[in-house]
Amino acid sequence: MATIKEIAALAGVSRGTVDRVLNNRGSVNPSTAAKIKEIAKALDYRPNKAGLVLAASKKRLKLGVIIFSAENPFFSDVLDGINDKAEELAEYSCSVLIKQIPINTDAQLKAINELVAAEVNGIALAPCNDNRIRIRINELFEQGIPVVTLNTDIENSKRIAYVGSHYTKSGATAAGLLRLMTSEEVFIGILTGSSDILCHTERIAGFSGALAPYAKRMHIISTTETHDDEIESYEKTTKLLTEHPEINALYFAAGGVYGGCRAVSSLGLAQKLKIIAYDKADTTKDFLKSGILSAVICQQPHTQGKKPLDILFSYLTTGELPEQEYHYTAVDIRILENI
Repeated sequence: MATIKEIAALAGVSRGTVDRVLNNRGSVNPSTAAKIKEIAKALDYRPNKAGLVLAASKKRLKLGVIIFSAENPFFSDVLDGINDKAEELAEYSCSVLIKQIPINTDAQLKAINELVAAEVNGIALAPCNDNRIRIRINELFEQGIPVVTLNTDIENSKRIAYVGSHYTKSGATAAGLLRLMTSEEVFIGILTGSSDILCHTERIAGFSGALAPYAKRMHIISTTETHDDEIESYEKTTKLLTEHPEINALYFAAGGVYGGCRAVSSLGLAQKLKIIAYDKADTTKDFLKSGILSAVICQQPHTQGKKPLDILFSYLTTGELPEQEYHYTAVDIRILENI
């Protein structure tokens, strides 16, 4: 394996210069830096990770996390994963700053700016699907602050990786479950979070696409946004089912499952509707056991909280991009018998 000493000799520079280039420390003439990286690649140089982690400890890295508010119980489990990883990273003098915000682009931009002002070295972010967020991620990358997206992604940005569900496949799985659970004509109401969140729109796209071949008996009647708010979900689910008594199936594509299921129960429709939702929250388990929910699809929230910090720490200590861009969690189907 090549050493920094060998690379320095071939490049005609000092070992200190090679160290600064390969470990992203300090400023080096761009042409010299390019030459060093080219030689290192040709020699298949691999950094000493133990040494890099030690160096990271001396740097006292600081990572930021921005996720949506804990009103959605899913994010409580994501937060557990974040806190577990933060505890591990504390052993390397790496701290983690966490911000939980509502689904709102302005609030997200404010949180990003606050983390930058706090001098974080990298950010894990559940992004709103807004061009202003895309531009800000690109600016952060150019400033040397890498971003890993979690839970939901944003297209055409310079984030270095995504950790979360494959939402199109997840939506298609929900459609497949509903198809297998029914034989009669089905009239479906969709309750989603926000069209500003890419994962919500991707789930519905996957759901709709998978139902297309069965359009003669499976019909989507309405799509309603509840913004992951339980009270709003209760009110809008009540309104939807009152205005469309023909609906005999519901698909909750985001949060608001508790409020929506409470509405179903209040209307006396428990066990009369086929209902597919997401995530293994305590209340979701209860609704499965009581027969209100037919099935839920889980998406490993603990991993979604922990993995992005792992990727950021590795990148900041080695300077190497992750080997894969997409880190998909499992599509995990739960019914009464395996919840």
